[in-house]
Amino acid sequence: MTFDDLRIFVAVCQAGSLSAVARDLSCTQSAVSQHVKRLERATGVQLLERRPRGVVPTPEGRVLQQAAREGLAGLDLAVRRLGELARGEAGSVRVTTGATTVRHFMSEAVVAFRERHPGALLEFRTETSSRSCFDALADGAVDLAWVTIGGPVRGIEQRPVVELPWVLAVRADDPLALRPDITAAGLADVLHIRHIRLPENSSSRAHLDAAFARLGLRLTSDTGVADWDTAILLAELGVGHAIVPALPGQDSTGTAGGPLRFLPLPDLPPLPVGWAVRRWEALSPLARAFADLVGRQCGTAPENTGQGQSPA
Repeated sequence: MTFDDLRIFVAVCQAGSLSAVARDLSCTQSAVSQHVKRLERATGVQLLERRPRGVVPTPEGRVLQQAAREGLAGLDLAVRRLGELARGEAGSVRVTTGATTVRHFMSEAVVAFRERHPGALLEFRTETSSRSCFDALADGAVDLAWVTIGGPVRGIEQRPVVELPWVLAVRADDPLALRPDITAAGLADVLHIRHIRLPENSSSRAHLDAAFARLGLRLTSDTGVADWDTAILLAELGVGHAIVPALPGQDSTGTAGGPLRFLPLPDLPPLPVGWAVRRWEALSPLARAFADLVGRQCGTAPENTGQGQSPA
């Protein structure tokens, strides 16, 4: 059993195909199969189940896949850090986020981080869902993921940083704009509301749908978006009404004389967002420092005492 055996096995499980991995590695399918067979001989169990359109891990294979994935990610991180030390580099921080995260939650933190660590490499990778962010963490592709905090995810630690109340974005000339807020009963009564729906694969959409279900609400929608900023823009254009989190720095009543109003929705539970990592104790000092800076931008973390504490 070798590291290459484990890497190729994990790649096959993710791709669901021996031939796809062979193409990626520029080798034969037989060579890929030999790596898997060597693992099966070493473990004494069948690891893959052949199906008409590819392969899937057996229950035993899933056990090995999870362990190998976590172990290889840790080794890759260690090798990267050792390489940085050997080359005399300052280190790096790799962050995965949604499309609007940096603008609303990290802009000040990025500037402060650059001033404090001018030699460090700061990389951002955009993902479309918390699930894909978790996958990037598990693969060792990133150090930190900014996600909607939800249920437990195996091999991932989550820490909330801030809770975002929900608001209804409406045009200033909309009759709804005269209301101080919109209660659940108000949403149910406003039959003419044209809801701009958030993406189906997003955690924020799932959180909102669960809240609607608990309140017995069902809104119709003929317009969908990929992110919060686009929903707000469409509301400004008069396409519909957007239910979005109140973002940092956003005037809840809308800018005076501006085209939009943001009406509080007090009956909807706030949306918790924050950091996800593989293990906080294994996080590099640079990554901890960046996480702290984002926490302070969001108003939830104390000034760094030099210990690189992570946001609570």
